[in-house]
Amino acid sequence: MGKKCLLERLAEGPVIGDGSYVFTLEKRGYVKGGPWTPEATIENPEGVKQLHREFMWAGADVLQAFTFYSTDDKLHLAGNLEGESVTCHDQNEAACKIVQEVAAEGDDVLICGGCSPTPSYMEGKGKEVVQQEFKKQVEVFAHRKEVDFLLCEFMGHVEECEWAIETMKAAGKPIACTMRVGPKGDQNGVPTGECAVRMAKAGADVVGINCLYDTNTSLKTIKIMKTALDEAGLSPYLMIQPLGYHCPEVEDMLEGYFHLPEAPFAMEPRLLTRFDVQKFARAAYELGVRYLGGCCGFEPYHIRALAEELAPERGRLPKASAKHEPWGGALKGSMFEFMRKRAGREHWENLKPALGRPDHPVLQNRLDE
Repeated sequence: MGKKCLLERLAEGPVIGDGSYVFTLEKRGYVKGGPWTPEATIENPEGVKQLHREFMWAGADVLQAFTFYSTDDKLHLAGNLEGESVTCHDQNEAACKIVQEVAAEGDDVLICGGCSPTPSYMEGKGKEVVQQEFKKQVEVFAHRKEVDFLLCEFMGHVEECEWAIETMKAAGKPIACTMRVGPKGDQNGVPTGECAVRMAKAGADVVGINCLYDTNTSLKTIKIMKTALDEAGLSPYLMIQPLGYHCPEVEDMLEGYFHLPEAPFAMEPRLLTRFDVQKFARAAYELGVRYLGGCCGFEPYHIRALAEELAPERGRLPKASAKHEPWGGALKGSMFEFMRKRAGREHWENLKPALGRPDHPVLQNRLDE
């Protein structure tokens, strides 16, 4: 009996996605911050495999091939030299082989082929040129039966989403599409709710948001999308993969956390705790979201927190939970009495973590406009 497809699983309950790739691999020395392109699939495949394995161990039901920003036009953008030695096809082939190898080590894990926005759209080169870039992204996934569904992510313009979805349909696989939008809408001023409706009408089976905004802002945004979809009589599944950092200051800014002067290399003080993620997972599920994962900053232990919080609905815990007890329960085994007192939900749920930097602001007042 073959494994259930994405849409069958979403109909049954929550699906847990994976987390941060470019941010985490940059920290580990495999990705160059700035271009953020995925040549690590060719140069350092073991580094990519290790991160896939960690997400899978943490409870991810889906592993996404590491193909973010693999388009040929991105590989040549702003003097990026990677395009001189590798192509989109090369990187996507390598990424598929890597993720397929790791997924085979797991239990019924789905493989996602990821597509990302094209510089050609931003440069105004038109639909035909943009769709050609998407065709090059999709062609590797289309011919691999191991790739279970396609995801177009980090999209800033719903028009480009529509062009991408139109191209992706030819692969004959389920399609998800997520935008890097907040409550204010897309980069062209299209309202958030309209973005969701247009993605669904274009043919996306799953619609939602990823990156740029924190969990609280993302929950507000997905609620706007759900309301618009309900009013339009549309019912795609909802997907949310937020930023792994707190950044409430940028909720109304079109490029989100990019406006923070800490971005991208000094974001660590804003990192979500595992308990923040548990709270987010429950709130998202109650809103009707059925695909939950993370974007930049979401580490494997954050994915474990998603999987543990929704374990009652999913009917299982991740393998990583064998070494973890919810709400600090394992502290009961500490040799220190004061630590043993922290073994329980009351302590961690009510905790307000300190920044540990006395001369630093709680919120950033120096935002790039």
